[in-house]
Amino acid sequence: MCLAVPGRVLEVTGEDLAREAKVDFGGVFRRVSLAALPEAGINDFVLVHAGFAIARVDEAEARRTLAELAEMGE
Repeated sequence: MCLAVPGRVLEVTGEDLAREAKVDFGGVFRRVSLAALPEAGINDFVLVHAGFAIARVDEAEARRTLAELAEMGE
């Protein structure tokens, strides 16, 4: 089973396959590759798996998923 976690893109650097984003996962910040999702931009919510942004999602879905993940961790 694979788990993709939503986060909000805060900044974007690089070009083409070296394009990366700083992503906020509910207060945890990580660098993520945008090679598989070049259209992602600042303030977009993206699903991330294994360090790669793989899809854009709307804000409501991202927040709902983060809340459910937080509940599971309690």
